[in-house]
Amino acid sequence: MDLIPSFSVDHTKIVPGIFTSRVDILGEFYVTTYDVRVTRPNIEPAVDVAAMHSLEHIIATFLRNDPDWKDEIIYWGPMGCLTGFYLILKGNRKPEEIYDLLLRAFRSVENSEEVPGTSPENCGNYLMHNLEMAKWYARRFAAYLTENEGKAEIFNYPKSERLVTEDGRQFFDS
Repeated sequence: MDLIPSFSVDHTKIVPGIFTSRVDILGEFYVTTYDVRVTRPNIEPAVDVAAMHSLEHIIATFLRNDPDWKDEIIYWGPMGCLTGFYLILKGNRKPEEIYDLLLRAFRSVENSEEVPGTSPENCGNYLMHNLEMAKWYARRFAAYLTENEGKAEIFNYPKSERLVTEDGRQFFDS
């Protein structure tokens, strides 16, 4: 079985940033999945689950209401490991081309007075939110992006080297 692209990233070397996870062609259209990594996997703690949930709601709302981008947004949601998010967009842009959008999205969290969509009718776990922690993570990530603007390591995935056996099969350690 082929290893999916997100598992072929060297998680011991990845830093927070914006990375192209995969590019798919659906008919005549490109769809690109971006890895928006907020913390360093296996080094920093995962994002607090309630804060992650709040970031998901606030940033999804921001992205789907941005006048220049709302028609390009397909999906925004958390990674299972709680170290970042996946953003799926129509088209095939380099991560550098969505830097400003994501910086604005994370900065918008600071001005949020409430988390949208948190009634029992709108959310499957409406009590699991933490706006203040979401603001803390958003401020931290926005500052990191600003400090590292233009640096290649926040845009280029570190790929894992995989051992190939004598009969041509790849060895996977997980």
